[in-house]
Amino acid sequence: MTSTSAEVRSQLIKALEMDLIGAKPDEILPEAPTKWYLSGFLAPYGVPQSDRSDDFGDDEIDEASRTGAGDDEKAPEAAAARKAFFPSSMGVSFLIADGVTKLKAIASWGDYEIIPEEETNAEGKTKQKSASQCKWQRLPQQQTLEINLAEITKSSQQIPIPHSNGLFLSISLRNITDSQLKAILPIGTRAISIFLVNDRAPAADSERDRAFIFQANLEIQSEIPFVPRPDPRISNNDPDERLADLQYRHDFEYATGHNVSADYELDESGQCKRLFTTWIPKTDVEKVIASQVAGEYAIETLAQASDVSSLKSMLDPMVDAYQNWILQQKTALTTLSLGGEGSQRNDTANTLLHNADKTNERIRKGINAMDDPQVFQAFKLANQAIAISIRQRNSHNSEKTPQEVEAPKWRPFQLAFILNNIAGIANPLDGDREIVDLLFFPTGGGKTEAYLGLAAFTLILRRLRDPKAEGSAGLSVLMRYTLRLLTLDQLGRAATLICALETIRQENVNILGKHRFEIGLWVGQTATPNRMGAKGDKNPDSARQRTINFKTDSNRFPSPIPLENCPWCGERFDKNSFSLYPSADNPTDLVITCNNRKTYSDRKPVCTFKGANPLPIIAVDDQIYRKLPAFMIATVDKFANLPWVGETGKLFGKVSHYDDKTGNFYSEADQHKAGKALQNYLPPPDLIIQDELHLISGPLGTMVGLYETAIAALCSRTLTPSPSPIEGEGSKIVRPKIVASTATVRRATQQIKALFARENVHIFPPPSPDRRDSFFAKTVTTSEANGRTYLGIAAQGRSLKVVLLRTYLALLSAAQREWKANGGKDNPKNPADPYMTLLGYFNSLRELGGSRRIVEDEVSTKLQKFSDRRRISDSDKSRNQDFSDRTIRAPLELTSRVSTSEVADTKRRLELGFAEKDSKDSVDVALATNMISVGLDITRLGLMVVLGQPKTAAEYIQATSRVGRDDKRPGLVITLLNVHRPRDRSHYERFKHWHTIFYRAVEATSVTPFSPRAVDRGLAGITVALARHHYKDLTTPLGAFKILNHNHDDLDFVIDTISQRAECHGNFPSDEAEAMRKKLRDRIVDLLDTWKVIANERGNLQYQKEEGVAPRLLYDPLDPDLMRQKPNYRKFKAQRSLRDVEKSVNLWIRNPDGIDVEDE
Repeated sequence: MTSTSAEVRSQLIKALEMDLIGAKPDEILPEAPTKWYLSGFLAPYGVPQSDRSDDFGDDEIDEASRTGAGDDEKAPEAAAARKAFFPSSMGVSFLIADGVTKLKAIASWGDYEIIPEEETNAEGKTKQKSASQCKWQRLPQQQTLEINLAEITKSSQQIPIPHSNGLFLSISLRNITDSQLKAILPIGTRAISIFLVNDRAPAADSERDRAFIFQANLEIQSEIPFVPRPDPRISNNDPDERLADLQYRHDFEYATGHNVSADYELDESGQCKRLFTTWIPKTDVEKVIASQVAGEYAIETLAQASDVSSLKSMLDPMVDAYQNWILQQKTALTTLSLGGEGSQRNDTANTLLHNADKTNERIRKGINAMDDPQVFQAFKLANQAIAISIRQRNSHNSEKTPQEVEAPKWRPFQLAFILNNIAGIANPLDGDREIVDLLFFPTGGGKTEAYLGLAAFTLILRRLRDPKAEGSAGLSVLMRYTLRLLTLDQLGRAATLICALETIRQENVNILGKHRFEIGLWVGQTATPNRMGAKGDKNPDSARQRTINFKTDSNRFPSPIPLENCPWCGERFDKNSFSLYPSADNPTDLVITCNNRKTYSDRKPVCTFKGANPLPIIAVDDQIYRKLPAFMIATVDKFANLPWVGETGKLFGKVSHYDDKTGNFYSEADQHKAGKALQNYLPPPDLIIQDELHLISGPLGTMVGLYETAIAALCSRTLTPSPSPIEGEGSKIVRPKIVASTATVRRATQQIKALFARENVHIFPPPSPDRRDSFFAKTVTTSEANGRTYLGIAAQGRSLKVVLLRTYLALLSAAQREWKANGGKDNPKNPADPYMTLLGYFNSLRELGGSRRIVEDEVSTKLQKFSDRRRISDSDKSRNQDFSDRTIRAPLELTSRVSTSEVADTKRRLELGFAEKDSKDSVDVALATNMISVGLDITRLGLMVVLGQPKTAAEYIQATSRVGRDDKRPGLVITLLNVHRPRDRSHYERFKHWHTIFYRAVEATSVTPFSPRAVDRGLAGITVALARHHYKDLTTPLGAFKILNHNHDDLDFVIDTISQRAECHGNFPSDEAEAMRKKLRDRIVDLLDTWKVIANERGNLQYQKEEGVAPRLLYDPLDPDLMRQKPNYRKFKAQRSLRDVEKSVNLWIRNPDGIDVEDE
């Protein structure tokens, strides 16, 4: 029995290597080794092409793509079919020092010979069996050669390998001629490439494998250390490159492979004297953990602080420890080899420590803000809410009550991040308000809890400052995401927090007011009902229809909202959990309650959110606009609704009436208002949280940045310092505090400036000169905590379909063997469980669809008898000792082409272990696209296979971080690489080094919100959005006609807001920025003038078809009516989703005769 998951992982790796490459020393195979093994062999150089190939076909795994919901990236069209050839050579390139005169080369391989056998025919005569029927015996081989470099006189020289029957080493020795490289390399450094080449005479067709060499390996040794390959990016003005140069200064690459991957090892002194090839490269990515720091981190202890002095005594040790650490780092700089004062590395290190000083000052500033009684109380109550919510969530699916689970604690970086931002939240006029704080921490490190803590503080402080007036109501915290899966995952956690806040409010109405703490989910109608609906309408996606369907047949129809369980107690929702109020015929509210009737031993109910106390969750757009939840989760492209829907202005506080009886707010956009008129608008949001910032890039990021112009303006308000303005200081425009988070970042300052037009960006925790220690986070060795293990598999001459098939079979079968060996279902903590679910990751829906067919057909069929695949020489002839038979269920999908309810159900099933009671719902294989690169936080997952190198390093890091989140159940990631794609080949041949530094490889994101094409597509939308929500008379559905009431001077707000934003969103020369501003200003004026012309011509104008037959102003770009309008009218096209940037097309290249040109 294997005792740990780490040991199970090691067994899986051994089984995979043995199955795909081999080999046991003197093994006997029942068939030709090229049929048995996937890769690791070299064909004779002169063999006919027919004997150097596996099959005829392309290297793509295709399925005609089906339209998804926009969460998946589209892949380029497949390359043309080509013949795939086995390699005849493989080798390494590396650098040697001036004094190196000799190298030792060790070539090892396995030859396979046919074992002659006779058979008796029907007539009783014996004859030799054909080669295809014979067994093959392995003969291990190894030869050591001394290479005298003085004898290498030609550009390429061959050295025969003795007793090899035709193998030789091909050696190329070159001087470094590049002037840039010569300047940074030791004098006399030379480059050398050594190849192992199979130049044997081909064997007969039926015996061709006799001339092949298998498990080919080449090792190079030198008495003088090899020279590390230099990084040409060392001298660079890019701050990110300067930072990387400093932090990765000790991470060297010593060799690169050719047709194979290169590996190397360091001796005790840290020098490299041994290089070798490997067909399945392996490397461990070490785990980053939160540091242990002096101070008090028990959340409930902080919540119970008796006074400010007591609280400060708990928090000050952290700040003092950080300050001491910074001083130690500054002292250590003098002992580091950074080039001395004035050098690039030394300057960069000093800048980093200066940033750390500023961060520590802001943390202390946050602590000192507790001198304000309301800030002190808000901090305590926020800790109380977080503690309650964590206890509740940890008790789900547990035999322990919330009071019995382990007392929750902050990780030091989480608490420090909250304190770092308190001043900017507590005082809107503080300079910290304009800083964008980017929380940069590896996936699974606890970023969500950090910004939820800040959100709780923000929500409570707003209530404390105005508990009895409507001014404390409205949307306070806006959390934005890009993908459905991420939104759904965070909804559950955030909803539990809001439930905790609501329980606290109900106990403290006198200080927290009468308005319920509620959370809203504002996303597309594929996930939530956007309209309430009424009897007689034909909208199948309305809340009314979804609820009726679910109540009628909860097995057939999904839940009306994308939550399967009560966020407070974990009870699964049933048909009685959803009610239409006040009636099913004409509802105004979708009310959600929990039907958990269980009680604790003291007879207190397990869940209090039932009956007259419904769950504080709102997931219908109509209801969100009326109730204005304090906390809202939204997808970024939902803001495309701003010009189309007048009620969206309420989210920014633009309301005119409040009905105390129903708790509803009304604005000019509402036909029927109730309640009393308000003297002022509600405050706009105080805090915007942008999670997974790296996803706001490319076309989506560009459109988000453009629409952010309107969002920022609508979120702004004017405040005057109190009690009286400081001399020379008057009123000030205040914008929300913005925090963002990511696990992969590059050029964040430029990206944030393009998105939010803010100059000041602080990364938290601030990076330090040593990337392994930033005080709040530490990178630990694999001996301290298991990291993720990455394997690379490539097989030249094999189709990618075969590579995927063989890999899936080996992993699924080996996992089954380990599962059985460790007690199967009888062991509730079976260490093999993390590897029983294989998570397949794909770069496109097309590749996923093709792979799904392979899994459903070939993998499923072959796996049922996979133990029959055994070597003749295995000691136990009755079974394969590496593998077990297995029956798998149909694979599940996590892609944009499945419904939100299916995504939620798949996520639930992935959390089920194979030893649990309802293990019949556990998952054997799940296939996913980049939808899961963020937002899939399931700690039991341990096995992933990635088909093809993802398009960006950020996506690769994020996606593969979905497995191995628990170091007790470490992750195993296998990347299948296509050597016919240059980028895949490069990653394979440099696999070890690239994975060692893959955070450095993260690409900069592109966001260009005011590029010409972006302006063409989005300018009308943001112009109408700003005008409609800024001027009351334009807000109503028929308000589009009232543009005639406004002259140019009156509309300067719209014109100046957009044109000034364009001027400051990037780093442009002053003359270029001024030209951009003027050009854009002219276009906006032209749009507004055209709007007036249309209103004059068409009369009673509305924005979209809402009221009567009045003509409309806005058209969707894909609306067929658009092209039938006059040219002026076509200027007002506005998108319904920010993802709909361009229609995708396929291109085929053909010659003049119309014949497709194949891409060779």
